[in-house]
Amino acid sequence: MSAIILDDHQIDAIKRMKNGCILYGGVGSGKSRTSLAYYFLHEGGSFDEEYVPMSDPPKDLYIITTARKRDTLEWEGELSPFLLSTNPAVNLYSNQVVVDSWNKIKKYEEITDSFFIFDEQRVVGSGTWVKAFLKIARHNEWILLSATPGDTWQDYIPVFIANGFYKNRTEFSREHIVYSRFSKYPKVERYLNVGRLIRQRNSILVNMDCQRQTISHHEDIYVSYDIEKYKDVSRTRWNPYKDEPIMNAGELCYVWRKIVNSSEARQMTLLEIAEKQSRVIIFYNFDYELELLRKIFLGRADCGPGGDFEMAEWNGHLHQPIPESKRWVYLVQYNAGAEGWNCIKTDTIIFYSQNYSYKIMQQAAGRIDRLNTPYKDLYYYHLKSRSGIDLAISRALKNKKDFNESRFVKW
Repeated sequence: MSAIILDDHQIDAIKRMKNGCILYGGVGSGKSRTSLAYYFLHEGGSFDEEYVPMSDPPKDLYIITTARKRDTLEWEGELSPFLLSTNPAVNLYSNQVVVDSWNKIKKYEEITDSFFIFDEQRVVGSGTWVKAFLKIARHNEWILLSATPGDTWQDYIPVFIANGFYKNRTEFSREHIVYSRFSKYPKVERYLNVGRLIRQRNSILVNMDCQRQTISHHEDIYVSYDIEKYKDVSRTRWNPYKDEPIMNAGELCYVWRKIVNSSEARQMTLLEIAEKQSRVIIFYNFDYELELLRKIFLGRADCGPGGDFEMAEWNGHLHQPIPESKRWVYLVQYNAGAEGWNCIKTDTIIFYSQNYSYKIMQQAAGRIDRLNTPYKDLYYYHLKSRSGIDLAISRALKNKKDFNESRFVKW
């Protein structure tokens, strides 16, 4: 029997995939395995009953992914059932297999007649990555994997151009966008001919429905904070941490959040939850939160991996792996570690503070919600206060929107 195992949803998605499509599936739905199976079948392979090799040589395969997925060799594990490898000595075929990060995408602008898998949607806007993507798409076959393909029609512009629907952004804007005349910056007032946009999106979006066996339990836990200090900052617009005036809305929101996120009640509640669980992932936003978390847990951590309790971090400072001990906490900064890895060793995530981005919150929750998790029930604890800033962030996330500081603060 073949070692390549796909469920009915993945097989159905492969049948609907084509060059230039977006394979859309939730976090942990198996998009990586499905994309490789599509490539394998596309290049003449088969695995219905037994492994039938691709025509040799198949097209060179380039996988553009996150730096973390590249460094942790996650894609290597997905490649192995297909007898593919980035190591020529192990690869069954004579083709080249490359896994690299989006930061290095410009290296592959001149590649032609190959197959590209673009993992974790990054082709939004008009920057360097998008320009490189469009150049690659003109001369190669490609598919794009995404858990969050787009919130607005503008998010789809690069993919629409790559599929030949439009020559460039100017043509798209001319045919579909009406900009506000009263805004100081280009602000979309409305879209024209939306029916055409829907048809184009439907023609390239392949939704991979995945029946989850897991049940997610989200619990909001409200903690107290220094109300007087919060009110004083609101009234005086004075930064007590720098002892100087607050200069803008962003700084004011930051100070408000530092007041509520640093409260002893929040720290004690976190410790109480963590004490009841053997393994916990904790997401946070700011460096000052990291320092608080370190003080809470570092004293409990033994020096070696053979100890009873370990603490590890993934952020802009440290890139430590998930601990292997029986009891551990894994401190993860949202922007550094909300995507590109997974963990099936725990059923618990604590969100020490909220992130402004709905997408990032969803991606962070998905780190333990995987198809191969042994847990049926997954537990998510959201620590928050009833302060104005926390309630406003919660309201935006509940409506599946990002929190906007400038709209919240009257400056």
